[in-house]
Amino acid sequence: MSDATQQDILARLDRLESRDEIRQLISKYSLALDMRDMNAMAGLFPADVKVGGGKTGRAELRAWLDETMRKQFDGTSHHVGTTIIEFIDPNNAVGIVYSKNEHETGPEWVIMQMMYYDRYERIEGRWYFRRRQPLYWYATDLNKPPIGARKMRWPGREPYEGSFHDLFPSWDEFWSRGEPDGGPVAEPAALETFIETMRRGHQVHGNRVR
Repeated sequence: MSDATQQDILARLDRLESRDEIRQLISKYSLALDMRDMNAMAGLFPADVKVGGGKTGRAELRAWLDETMRKQFDGTSHHVGTTIIEFIDPNNAVGIVYSKNEHETGPEWVIMQMMYYDRYERIEGRWYFRRRQPLYWYATDLNKPPIGARKMRWPGREPYEGSFHDLFPSWDEFWSRGEPDGGPVAEPAALETFIETMRRGHQVHGNRVR
């Protein structure tokens, strides 16, 4: 076996193991959040994580999470669904993760559908979230289907639009076209570029990035 073949096998094995570790990272996030273990949650991010407001570090992230979860929710359950993980290089990756969530918030039981646009980074042999960007479709009381516009309907605040579709321009293009696309069919995206090909450089503003 040539050195090049051995290196290729090792690289493929590393990628398989990395994907599995990242999937575990995603699931650990849900468990730590729902069990209110803020130390475990903070440990899923690098030591220099950006929290917002110019603050950085795991201690600041832990404090922000503690305040947020204590004030807004009596209990939560996060259910991970569709997951796509693609590598930029051996130590950096991006991901799309669907999450169906339940929230006990005072007298109401709020269900939510959302996705995360993630950046992952391997530091000293271990994968972390570099950031998680939440993209929301709806949130509403369990007994009130979120039909119509402004599907984000939290108790005690005015309904508003989420950003579930905003990262991908195809959503608006589909509805503005008004008819089937008659243009040429695009070539399949290259391996490890499906997400970024669909994004086409689009950004989302207004959601907290952590």
